[in-house]
Amino acid sequence: MLAAGTLSQASFSAITFGLAVMAPVLRDELDLSLGQIGAVLSAAWLGSTLTLLPWGLAADRFGERVVLALGLFGAAGFLAAAGYAESFAALYLLLALAGAAGASVNTASGRAVMLWFAPSERGLALGIRQTAIPLGGLIVALVVPHLAASEGSRGAFLFLAALAALGGIVGLLVIRGRDGSDDLEADSVVATLRDGRLWRLSVSSGLYLYAQVAIIGFGVLFLHDEHGLSDSTAALVVAASQVLAVGLRIGAGRWSDLVGSRIGPLRRVGLAVAVSVGVTAVFVGGPVWALVPALAVAGGLSMAWNGLSFTAAAELAGAARSGAAIGFQQTILSGLGVLAPILFARSVSSWSWTAAFAIAALLPLAGWRGLRPLRGY
Repeated sequence: MLAAGTLSQASFSAITFGLAVMAPVLRDELDLSLGQIGAVLSAAWLGSTLTLLPWGLAADRFGERVVLALGLFGAAGFLAAAGYAESFAALYLLLALAGAAGASVNTASGRAVMLWFAPSERGLALGIRQTAIPLGGLIVALVVPHLAASEGSRGAFLFLAALAALGGIVGLLVIRGRDGSDDLEADSVVATLRDGRLWRLSVSSGLYLYAQVAIIGFGVLFLHDEHGLSDSTAALVVAASQVLAVGLRIGAGRWSDLVGSRIGPLRRVGLAVAVSVGVTAVFVGGPVWALVPALAVAGGLSMAWNGLSFTAAAELAGAARSGAAIGFQQTILSGLGVLAPILFARSVSSWSWTAAFAIAALLPLAGWRGLRPLRGY
C-alpha cells in the first residue's frame, strides 16, 4: 500500500520538476520570456488549486482507488496533448488541466496511506510516502534533459504522460482504503474547513514553498543562464537535491514520531531552509564550486518539510475527514504555488538573482513564526 501510494504520487509530482528541467528548451521552442516561464511553472499549481478540495471530498465519499486512477489517467491525456502545443496559451491551458486532473493523487494516496498506519508510525509512513515528490524529481532530472535534447519537449511530455498513466494503473490495481459510504454529516466537513489551526498550519507551512519553488523551479535555468552549465549538468544539481530530500523527508517523519510532535520538527526545518537559501543568495555570483553544493543542500532542505505539514493536517481533522483536511492543506499550498514562480521570476527581472534568493530566504522565517501558536501539536 505504501509503495503504491508513493509510486502514484511520484508519477504526478514529476510534472513540476519536468517543467523546471525542460524550461530552457521550452523557452527556445516557444520563444518564451522569463515571466512566461514562471507562468508555465505555475500552470499545474493553478489547476490543482481548483480541484484538490473536491478530490479530497470525493476520496472521503467514494474511496481512494477510483479517485486516484481517474485523475491520473486524465492527467496523462492532457500531458500527451501538451507535447503538441504550439503556443504559450495552449501549453498553459493543457498543463493547468493536467494539474487539475492529477491532483486527485495528493489526497487519495495520502489518505489511503494514513488509514493503514497507527499514529506512532504515521509520521514515518507519510514521510516515506512524501518522498514520492523528490523521487519524481530525481527521475525527471536524470531522464528528461536527454529526451528534451534529442526529441524536444514533445518527447519529454510523452514521457511524463507515460509516468502518470503508470501511476494510475498501479493505484487501480493496488490501492485499497475506506471505500464508499460517506456516513458522516456535512457539518463535520464544515467544521474541519473552519478549524483555525488547520488554516494556520496550511498558510504558515505553505510559506516554506516559496523557497522550494525558487531553488528547484528555477535552479536549472539559473545555472544555465548565469554560469553556463548545460541543461543536463544543471539538472544533476537538482537530482542531488532530490536524493537529499528523500532522506530528509523520511528522517523528519521518524523524528516527529519519536518526539510525539509534528510542529516542533516542522518549525526547525523552516529555520534550516531559511539559512540554506540565504547561503545560496550569498554565492549567486560564484564560485561554482561553492554555489553548486549550497544550491543542492538548499534544494533538499526546501523539500524536507512537506510530509510533516501533510501529516499534521490529516491528524488535526481525524481519519474520517483526513481527505478533506489534506485537500484543504494542499489547496493552500497550490494557491501559493501559483503565485511563487510568477513573483520569483518578476523579482529576478526587477532586481537580480541575488535579491530574489534573499527574499526567498525570508519567507520560511515568516512561516516559522506563524507556526508558533501550534507548538503543542
